Amino acid sequence: MSIFVTSTPRVEDVVPDQTTPGRAAGTVLAGVRAMLPALQSGDARVARAVLDDPEATIYRSVNEVAELAGTSTATVVRCAQKLGFRGFQQFKVALAREYASFAEPSTAEAGQPTSALERITAMGAQTVRDAGTLVAPESFDAAVSALHGANRALLVGVGTSAPLVQDAAYRFRVVGLDTEAPADVHMQHVSARLLRQGDVCLGVSHSGATRETADSFGSANSAGATTVLITSFLRSPLAELADVVLTAGTREVSFRLEAMASRLAHLAVLDALVIAVADRDPARAETALDHYADVVAEHRP
Repeated sequence: MSIFVTSTPRVEDVVPDQTTPGRAAGTVLAGVRAMLPALQSGDARVARAVLDDPEATIYRSVNEVAELAGTSTATVVRCAQKLGFRGFQQFKVALAREYASFAEPSTAEAGQPTSALERITAMGAQTVRDAGTLVAPESFDAAVSALHGANRALLVGVGTSAPLVQDAAYRFRVVGLDTEAPADVHMQHVSARLLRQGDVCLGVSHSGATRETADSFGSANSAGATTVLITSFLRSPLAELADVVLTAGTREVSFRLEAMASRLAHLAVLDALVIAVADRDPARAETALDHYADVVAEHRP
């Protein structure tokens, strides 16, 4: 395999340093959620208590959170520090600021079509903004380098991730990268076995635990290809298999909206990869785009 980076970004890459002026504070809940699988039991209970009721957490004391999580005040403070804050009080200030900016519109009545439209568009806008700060820059650069230097790229994903990789494969082809994204999971696995050193297998999985994608990654690794994962969680079975992991999840939302929001984040990361790969070799991208324009023109009446 041609590229190896730490399979998960550091905490400070996931939650921006809240002590630095000008840094985005809009990723607090997304960072807590992304770090949850990596936290030890006491810290994890604190994180779950926060995610279960973010608004109430703003008004709770460190003692109240400790009691609610069944742990000590020292653990609550330590958890906040692991998330990139000086202490629990600073964490609450950042959380209050984020919660205020993300509050659902109050002008539309619940259950009305405009209410759903406002909620979803607000959620989507915030999710895309979060994606730009959650992805570790060195991991993104490693993914771009792998794709730019690839002889061939195989994109894999199932369920709601399948349309994302198929769209991305189309876009990568348009900028000159030899790419395929089989819709059939068996063909994904077969194609992964046919990869060679210098090729890339890029997978998208919200949970990071999709068995079919894991099968493809295992075969790609055995073939000597570089594996790149776009996912919502820092720690997962697929993250352990991947050479490069791009974590772009979402802040806590309802179960029905969770995968929907993450899909928007993953789409933003894929689009950014396409642009970055094109920027690495403008001549190749321009030639491919010219071919694309010619083909489109030929098919017009």
